[in-house]
Amino acid sequence: MARLQIEAVSKRFGATDAVREVSLDIADGEFMVLLGPSGCGKSTLLRMIAGLELPTSGRILLDGRDITDVAPQQRDLAMVFQSYALYPHLTVARNIGFPLKSRRVPRARIAERVAEVAATLALTPLLGRKPAELSGGQRQRVALARAMVRDPGAFLMDEPLSNLDARLRSATRAELIALHRRLGSTFLYVTHDQVEAMTMASRIALLNDGQVEQVGPPTELYDRPRSTFVAGFLGAPPMNLLPATITERAGGLHVTAEGLDAALGITDTCGDTSVTAGFRPEQLRVTAGPGQLRGQVRMVENLGSEEVVHIAVGEHEIRARVPRPARVSIGEAIALAVDPDDIHLFHPESGLRLTWQATETDPVHDVRDEVPVA
Repeated sequence: MARLQIEAVSKRFGATDAVREVSLDIADGEFMVLLGPSGCGKSTLLRMIAGLELPTSGRILLDGRDITDVAPQQRDLAMVFQSYALYPHLTVARNIGFPLKSRRVPRARIAERVAEVAATLALTPLLGRKPAELSGGQRQRVALARAMVRDPGAFLMDEPLSNLDARLRSATRAELIALHRRLGSTFLYVTHDQVEAMTMASRIALLNDGQVEQVGPPTELYDRPRSTFVAGFLGAPPMNLLPATITERAGGLHVTAEGLDAALGITDTCGDTSVTAGFRPEQLRVTAGPGQLRGQVRMVENLGSEEVVHIAVGEHEIRARVPRPARVSIGEAIALAVDPDDIHLFHPESGLRLTWQATETDPVHDVRDEVPVA
């Protein structure tokens, strides 16, 4: 068992709050990814869980036991660093077995465990080599093997793939997913790479400025972002965001701005309400009809099977990700269609997701509450 509970943990360095009141409950066997931009506090949080930093306040529990002040070597947690941290003068076998040797495990048992773990990670032919003779991907697997050899309660990984090239990163990502399924252990993984987070995580905790912005399965964060930060961080390209106004027309609500007029599919009446309207680039379609969005093509990026069309809409620019060829030219007027269910609304100041209040007669638009629209 390896359930990790982080309760209102904060970390201050001088006058700087690196982590602020973070609370997370990571279930046994879960693959939780801490995601966020550089400087958001994700690595600091991981180091506090590992015992390499002490929290300024809050508690960290492992299977219900308070380990906030417990020494790192007594936490039953294995850390995998970005830099691999292998001993250059030791063979792969001795690097893998080092944690057991430091615990004075008998040599026969060390050899047995090293052989088991090496077989799991396809390292058996490399046991006699030294780190300098290995590729980046092989070194990363050795670092993982060294973490696995003592059968820890949970694995903590701090951007372990960032030193690999794109092809190796993709292959190692697949190996980590398969390893997690085989072991059934708890993985807590730090990255700034949203592709890693979306493909590997059972849940993502997205951090922003030392705080948790949203926690949930990857699809939930992508499809129902809680804020404009989440909407703008996830996606390639990220969600388009435009300042707009909700207006009522013939009993139906529309979101409008210069170059934008889209029905929301809500039957209601209201006064004009300022919002930020959002829509994913892949949910926009080039149309020969009037469309809900109108603008002028500024640029077209060829991605192979798809193209990203940059479009000036009023004073703003949006992007549409469409199948190739888009058959549009720079400077051309263009119309785009978007389904009402694919339009996201956010508060223009707080950036939080807006929901529409349900009445006995009105349909519900987005009932999971962040900020209700009166």
